[in-house]
Amino acid sequence: MLRIGLTGSISVGKSFVCEVFRELGVPVLDADVTAREVVAPGTPGLDAIRREFGDSVIGPNGELDRERLGKMVFADEASRKRLNAIIHPLVMEAQDEWLRQCETADPEGIALVDAALMIESGGYARFDKLIVVWCRDDIQIERLMGRNGLSETDARMRIAAQMSQDEKKSHADYLIDTSEGFERTREQVIALFGRLKS
Repeated sequence: MLRIGLTGSISVGKSFVCEVFRELGVPVLDADVTAREVVAPGTPGLDAIRREFGDSVIGPNGELDRERLGKMVFADEASRKRLNAIIHPLVMEAQDEWLRQCETADPEGIALVDAALMIESGGYARFDKLIVVWCRDDIQIERLMGRNGLSETDARMRIAAQMSQDEKKSHADYLIDTSEGFERTREQVIALFGRLKS
């Protein structure tokens, strides 16, 4: 089975690319969903976060208070690293289990894992091929402002807190440029799917 990693910066169109792969019959795992599952109430992940960051990050319903934790770690790189050290290994373990299930179901198939921090976490090295989704910087800022209702300054700050698009692209086996909109992106995904199948 071909194990594909897919990544890209914030607001570059990863979700749409994944949607097209799903339409083409490729199983896709969203790392954001996995990251929520590994810190659900009653999990070792949530217990570890509580030990590391205190009870204040647990909401009254027993679930992780993402907003409160986010405020803690967004402003402090050391805290962000401590959080990632808890979550990334759990997410990778869950992804590997999912990939094993995909391989059992279709040994000759393709399975794709979508993760924003795949390169930063080192997780990309476990995949046969890496796709990096990207778009022009001005379009990325525009999309992020529109999607999250941010000012241009806030959007630029959020983008600057991540690894640059150029650095991500340097790790890619394949690039998908979403700058020209949905139809052009769909064409690129379909073409790439053909190459991966062969």
